[in-house]
Amino acid sequence: MSTPLAASRGVTRVLILADAPVLRRGLIGMVNETAGLQAVGTPGEPRRALTLAETARPDAVVVELGAGRGATLNACRDLRRRFPTLAIVALATSEDPAVVNEALAAGVRGYLLMNTSPTLLGWAVLAARAGRTVVDPQIRRGEAGEVPVARELTPEVPLTRRESDVLDELLQGQSNRQIGKNLFISEDTVKSHVKAILRKLGARDRAHAVSLVLSARNGVRSPGCTCGAHSLTSTGI
Repeated sequence: MSTPLAASRGVTRVLILADAPVLRRGLIGMVNETAGLQAVGTPGEPRRALTLAETARPDAVVVELGAGRGATLNACRDLRRRFPTLAIVALATSEDPAVVNEALAAGVRGYLLMNTSPTLLGWAVLAARAGRTVVDPQIRRGEAGEVPVARELTPEVPLTRRESDVLDELLQGQSNRQIGKNLFISEDTVKSHVKAILRKLGARDRAHAVSLVLSARNGVRSPGCTCGAHSLTSTGI
């Protein structure tokens, strides 16, 4: 349940819609671990979503899109009819472009795969609240017109191969320490690469860099972003 204090601090109130109790608990933990998000209710069955939303008044809904896809999407349609500005983000198992389109047509504004990171989930919720459509960058594009088609993102100064590696780690929500371990480089070296990435992308901070890249991958222009979609040109290092 949301509180005036939570609202005053800019916390985004999130309703969790998932069938399995174990998955619900996992999603609650994931949402509450994400900076700026707070779980405010878990209706369980899709048919209870609208009733709970009336009480909890969430800013966003994170839904599981799995075996019971039809009932869940019907609930999404009902929620968007009752609350037109409600941001709905789906965590799904399917990478089928037809399923992605079906979800978007039902009012879903963010479509992420189940193995997404808390960082990407948080960004997708905020992007959906801002009216953007977000599709997980792991999903392969289908035929033209099925999902927004990517164009190239070409910074004025191309990223080096190592900078591209670090950027990929940032997109997974990794810390500087973990990036260093994964790439076998020191934490100070990671920090240097991150500074270079921010400078070349024109990003204010790490979160802004992730926002620019994911918006570009999905063919959506972010504020301050003058690029198309993400396919960074690398130089050899």
